[in-house]
Amino acid sequence: MDKRTVIKNRDELLATGDRAARKPALDTITLALKDLDIYQVIKKNLTLRSNHLFFGENKWDLSKKRDIYVVGGGKAANAMARAIEEILGDRITTGIVAVKNLDPHDRLKRIELVVCGHPLPDENSQRAGQRILQLVQRADSDDLFIGLISGGSSALMSCPLPGITLEDEISCTRELLASGARILEINAVRRHISAINGGRLAQAVDQKGSAMINFIISDGVGNAPATDPCQPVDFFGTPVAPDSTTFADASNVLNKYGLRQKVPRAVVAFIDNADACLETPKSFSRRILQFVVQRVADAGEAALRAAAAIGHKALILTTFLQGESREAGTFLGCVAREIALNHRPIAPPCLLIANGETTTTIRGNCGMGGPSQELALGFALEISGHSGICLAALDTDGTDGPTEYAGAIVDSTTVERARDQGIDVYQCLQAHDSSSVFKAVGDGIITGNTGTNVCDLNIISIL
Repeated sequence: MDKRTVIKNRDELLATGDRAARKPALDTITLALKDLDIYQVIKKNLTLRSNHLFFGENKWDLSKKRDIYVVGGGKAANAMARAIEEILGDRITTGIVAVKNLDPHDRLKRIELVVCGHPLPDENSQRAGQRILQLVQRADSDDLFIGLISGGSSALMSCPLPGITLEDEISCTRELLASGARILEINAVRRHISAINGGRLAQAVDQKGSAMINFIISDGVGNAPATDPCQPVDFFGTPVAPDSTTFADASNVLNKYGLRQKVPRAVVAFIDNADACLETPKSFSRRILQFVVQRVADAGEAALRAAAAIGHKALILTTFLQGESREAGTFLGCVAREIALNHRPIAPPCLLIANGETTTTIRGNCGMGGPSQELALGFALEISGHSGICLAALDTDGTDGPTEYAGAIVDSTTVERARDQGIDVYQCLQAHDSSSVFKAVGDGIITGNTGTNVCDLNIISIL
């Protein structure tokens, strides 16, 4: 049984501010995260009976497989790897999975969990990517690969193509993240300079004649929930699925965000001059299967179920939330005030659910923060002084930017409590220094690894 305290500082968060408004938001987000724990999803649906592995109605005869390898990476890959090893045990030959950080109970025997860099790749990322590709090179047609992929895999599994250094990739990623580009645009560039991303890992497996079962948590905004995780799907993106982007798309991203003079020359030259044979793969054989076990919209559905379970009326406003984080926070604050005053689009008391993935454009020097914290700060300014309104905003993987927080909880008192400590919240928002506010007032949410990675989840409580 995978046991985890979802919100580690829950008691502290409920001991300050508008307690009555905070509790429904925290209760809902706690139950939603438990519901989304991918360990439980895999354990429920993947079973081993005799020599056969079942995932729903899909079946694989393991007696016909020589070696079984587990490979992959992502911010929720710890929980995925634990589930797979518990199910398959010593049948696993070996495995390498790149993760952002380790939990105390990440003690696996057959699968090696390697801590790598995120959001920027590091030397561990490169070594993990190289070692995974070396595993593939020793395989043959009698072998089975199990791929475990969740958000963050592009940085955690790094292996730049010849002619591009790790330092080039790090610099390029840093500029892309600061540009305000959306994740698909960022990935269009990163995939085309990598030997493992953009479907190249699965391509290497396919070329060896091996079979591959991929369990994927998709962090792409704009898709329906994963209503049947056991149904194989046509999926694009990640290291183990075909890539829908091209070198031309990557070039357009550099142009759109004025990055040609900012990213390393080697990256620009490679994207502009690469031969067509170096394009990322667009299809695989039927030996390569993708199962999307979770999508971004599942976070909204889980929150809706959680609200019903604890007796709160709730409405999903959107599962497509995108744009600048601070502006999204202002918008959600305006909607919350509309509900409080005019009782539309839903009457209080109620919960409003919005999930997706907002981004933050950084120009020049900045403080410490993350998109969910910046969204929360924008919301706090909009609803300051309006009692009975609260927002819990977090990145579902448990890390919001390069900070200790998963996100933050704010209410009508947040701005005033910050002001009492001499903090100008608006100035901090302009400086992208949201974490300093939440550290001072005690409104930062701490979770650690959550076992999922379906982007941002925002729960608004209106009494």
